[in-house]
Amino acid sequence: MAQFDVHRNRTATRSGIPYLAIVQSQRFDASARRVIVPLLLADKVQSTEPSLTPLFMIEGQNVILNPLQLASVPADQLGEKVCSLADDSDRIIAAIDLLISRAWG
Repeated sequence: MAQFDVHRNRTATRSGIPYLAIVQSQRFDASARRVIVPLLLADKVQSTEPSLTPLFMIEGQNVILNPLQLASVPADQLGEKVCSLADDSDRIIAAIDLLISRAWG
């Protein structure tokens, strides 16, 4: 499991959140948990701010990253890896930075 790997969501929420992206640094791989950001089906979301919720295509589905739902989950609860977003990590990091920025108070 590597940072920016995308795994299938095995929980009951998978119909609207089919994937989970690991955002935790590999520095903390010894932990039994992973910090993830859900990838929601884009057509199920009303409106988004593109800089906060970047769009990705995974397995033919448009999904958006939603940092407002950051979570920590047991690593053994993640489904199979389907891809990596490492090549697009700048947009993911920018979205998380925007979420925690002090620019707006």
